Amino acid sequence: MCIINPRVDFAFKKLFGSEENKDLLISLINAIVSEEDRVADVELKNPYNLADYQAGKISILDIKAKSENGRWYNIEMQISEDYYFDKRAIYYWAKLVTEQLSEGMMFKELKKTISINILDFNFVPDIDEFHNIYKIINTATGKDDKLHDVFELHYIELRKFTKTGAQIVTALDRWSTFLTKAHQLDKHKIPKELAEDRAIVKAVSAVDRMFDEDERKIYEVRMQALAEVESKIASAMDKGLELGKAKGREEGRAEGKEQGRAEGKEEGLYEAKKQIALKLHASGMDQDAIANLTGLSKPDIQQIVQNL
Repeated sequence: MCIINPRVDFAFKKLFGSEENKDLLISLINAIVSEEDRVADVELKNPYNLADYQAGKISILDIKAKSENGRWYNIEMQISEDYYFDKRAIYYWAKLVTEQLSEGMMFKELKKTISINILDFNFVPDIDEFHNIYKIINTATGKDDKLHDVFELHYIELRKFTKTGAQIVTALDRWSTFLTKAHQLDKHKIPKELAEDRAIVKAVSAVDRMFDEDERKIYEVRMQALAEVESKIASAMDKGLELGKAKGREEGRAEGKEQGRAEGKEEGLYEAKKQIALKLHASGMDQDAIANLTGLSKPDIQQIVQNL
């Protein structure tokens, strides 16, 4: 059985962001994008490097790649729930576009940039489909008119993926199964619906022997930090609900209750993130890493630190 969780961003980065596993990244990208955006080869722009993590640069956990036809891809695995992930996804997309210009390109040379966000929580409201794609369209026609076609954003919500057995037919189905069921997979007895895919077979074996001693220590620290964040957020949500109920009772109206719940939940969540940020700052972690871990903005973190 796979004892490493490939959904943890540090493990995900090594699995898909290493030079020796570029074929896995290519397979994952091609399982998600349209046929015209599929790739035969990619150049990793920020490959996995253990020294970065040993130096405390754990904020560099997304994967940036450029295809042989010039398209750019940003792939991120997010395991902690983030209510503002949409803004973060747009920021990462825009940052990658900016990096193209920094290479000396002119505006007319900007290539299509695709943001792929794999989430271990539900995010897109009122939709059961686990793979949702966003583009810029003309609201009058509902079409993209082939304008602004440099933008494309994908959300893969793993909690919404429920296919099993014979329902698993596409490459994305297989990758989603791997990411959600890795702890149940045995490299010596891989289910037939996955065994036909060489990339999945390699991924199962790679996860099984993924880390050396130093890497395992970083992975375990990352797991502990994520667990602490989840615990703090859960406590904040409980506190927020209690505050919301109290405010709702005071106002005595249904809308007052709803507003109170929302305000209380938001206040409690922010306070929990603030306390985590202070603890991480005290441990010497840089602000980029703190922002990545808590979901707070860098200006928020700077303000929190200044108020110490």
